[in-house]
Amino acid sequence: MNNRRNFLKWTGIAGAAGLVSACGQGAEQGKAEEKVAASTGKFDHLPNMMEGVAPISVAEHKVRVAKAQELMAQNGIEAIYLEATSNLWYFTGMRWGQSERMAAAIIPKEGEVAYVCPMFEVERLKERIILGDIVRGWEEHESPYKLVVSMLKDMGITSGKLGIGERTRFFLVDGIRKEAPFLEIVSADPVTAECRIIKSADEIRLLQRANDITIAAYKETVKHIEPGMRGSDISAISRQVHAALGVTGYLGTMIGVVSSSPHGSIVEPVLEEGMIVLMDGGCDVHNYSSDISRTIVYGQYTAEQEEVWNLEKRAQAAGFAAAQLGAPQENVDIAARKVITDAGYGPGYKTPGLPHRTGHGIGLDMHEWGNAVLGNKRPLAPGMCFSIEPTIAIPGKFGVRLEDCCHMTESGPAWFSNPSVAIDDPFGDN
Repeated sequence: MNNRRNFLKWTGIAGAAGLVSACGQGAEQGKAEEKVAASTGKFDHLPNMMEGVAPISVAEHKVRVAKAQELMAQNGIEAIYLEATSNLWYFTGMRWGQSERMAAAIIPKEGEVAYVCPMFEVERLKERIILGDIVRGWEEHESPYKLVVSMLKDMGITSGKLGIGERTRFFLVDGIRKEAPFLEIVSADPVTAECRIIKSADEIRLLQRANDITIAAYKETVKHIEPGMRGSDISAISRQVHAALGVTGYLGTMIGVVSSSPHGSIVEPVLEEGMIVLMDGGCDVHNYSSDISRTIVYGQYTAEQEEVWNLEKRAQAAGFAAAQLGAPQENVDIAARKVITDAGYGPGYKTPGLPHRTGHGIGLDMHEWGNAVLGNKRPLAPGMCFSIEPTIAIPGKFGVRLEDCCHMTESGPAWFSNPSVAIDDPFGDN
């Protein structure tokens, strides 16, 4: 018998038996978090991994706006409208919560960034501005859509295309469209996506730190896994660990048969000997995300679990090997999927097999442009960042997912986190 089969048993010596409960998922998670939070000082030994980490500079935000304006000119777009989404922060450096009241930025093809928000929020918004100084407010009985049209006219925009960020809510787009029939409402993707899909050196630096922190969180979290826990108990531990490391983050956890569903279930099995534990999650570092999955077994694993785990590892490695500069990004999916189908699973998205794309882009959003999926012909280029996670799902039994993110360099792909080594050595520590 492999002398590492009891990996999760001996890493779990620290224990967290007080987290075990027997309620439904919502109450389960709440009780688990409450009990973990009550264990003051439990993770005080962990370092704050955010010390000395600088955010994106004002200078880089200015470069982004200039690039956006260049792309607007190339695509015949007069201005782009950015609601309070990650696009707003990417270009302006401002974070703002969404509500039923419009708050947005307008970036014209030429000129300064301008902002619109409720009148009573103007001063609060001004406190957050790092680019531009134009802010116009609307009173509660007034139309924000008319105000946007007025601002566009002040910018000299009375015809042409207005680009809309892809996550802008419909009621805002519809309101603008009705007030501005002289404008052609189009997608801003040729501007926003083209700017964001290629990461700068500073963006990659922040993504690297986010991945480093989540790997550290994984290593600490698995030490506290014990039989009788549910997935929400383990996730609650991971939240506390991430917080001790200086960030907000968590690891969603699927146990046993639930791991066969890529995004889990409302059902929460109790952890027992020999069960798969599939964890998936990450954190944010100055708004940049990590996304890592690890699949392990509590106690002794079966020959079938090891066989599927090793197949998953080979598929992930094949996807990484296919990520070559200039090659279409779909090659990553094709290569990883071939390993799985050649082993008798699938074909296509059928299960048992790989039920979803092999990877997704990552950056400010955990899922963004740059998917490793059949049909994505975009050539891989330096600065592109994406996950490689060819899940193998076996309905009624278990699932295995190994997810690590990579970035394209001038010499090819590079991992943000080192892939798992073995089913009983997920971090290469044994």
